[in-house]
Amino acid sequence: MQLSDRFTVSDDVVAREVGGETVLLDLSSGQYFGLDTIGGRIWELLSERPHHLSELCDQIETEFDAPRERIEADLMALAKQLQDQELIAADAA
Repeated sequence: MQLSDRFTVSDDVVAREVGGETVLLDLSSGQYFGLDTIGGRIWELLSERPHHLSELCDQIETEFDAPRERIEADLMALAKQLQDQELIAADAA
């Protein structure tokens, strides 16, 4: 996985904000997943349209006070987890 990779959300996932956390329900497996504030923002951006990971880093950097290196590392880890759970998929476009 690289920052130049582009991802989109799965059609089988429903997201809702509950108590400051974004909760994802994978309709195909019935599993729930929770995202913190930044993870929820990333999900919101991906839900609007496919994004390159570098674009997501740029946006998060403007909205949250964290070093770029930390944002990139955390985003890559989150993207891998979401992809492994088939909640997001690489977008070929």
